[in-house]
Amino acid sequence: MKTCQACTQMNPDEAQYCLRCGNPFAAAPSATPEADSRDAAFDADEQELWRQLIGPAKSIQFSFTQGWSWRPAADYYLAVFKRFMSPEGPRFALTWHWPAFLFDPFLWFLYRKMYMYALVYAIGPVVSAFLTGDLTVGIVWRIIAGASANYLYFWHLKDHLRKLRAQSGLDYTAKLQLLREEGGVQPYVLWLGVALHLLMLGIIVAAVEQPPPDDFPSPGSGPLF
Repeated sequence: MKTCQACTQMNPDEAQYCLRCGNPFAAAPSATPEADSRDAAFDADEQELWRQLIGPAKSIQFSFTQGWSWRPAADYYLAVFKRFMSPEGPRFALTWHWPAFLFDPFLWFLYRKMYMYALVYAIGPVVSAFLTGDLTVGIVWRIIAGASANYLYFWHLKDHLRKLRAQSGLDYTAKLQLLREEGGVQPYVLWLGVALHLLMLGIIVAAVEQPPPDDFPSPGSGPLF
């Protein structure tokens, strides 16, 4: 409840005018300080730098308000990156990245030019499966990638921007050109992914169609020893 300053009438919190005298209440602030700090971190010029670094590539996106859409990937990432902003500085927030989970994480990190993480996800699942003898350990790696991809990409881009600001003597146009070269995606990875998945499918089909060895006992043939 809130009190009218003109007649001391108690009114509901959502009331815009006093129920007794009609005196208007002051408008509530449109955003919290935390939200203001997020918006300040992405002003017009700053957003353009991030957009150039993310690149013009489009992606399939889904929201409960707009449904499925084919939009620039930068729209998605800039919206997600705001969740990592706080008045105290960047912080981790749990998000989910479907492409990094559904497709091979190694390919997604390579597609986004995150070479160190691509190497980790190329070797990590193989080594883990070798040490544990459990091929399903790769699912754990995919879950980790899906939960952390947005945050890792945020810091990857933020590091590029930090290095850019450390370079003196560059005008705004030169900065945008440098960001286009350093950022963006590698389209060839899409074809690499198709080739690898077709190869994997071929191996699975060949393994299924491979007849059992001649000395393999047939069903109902009795004990081996």
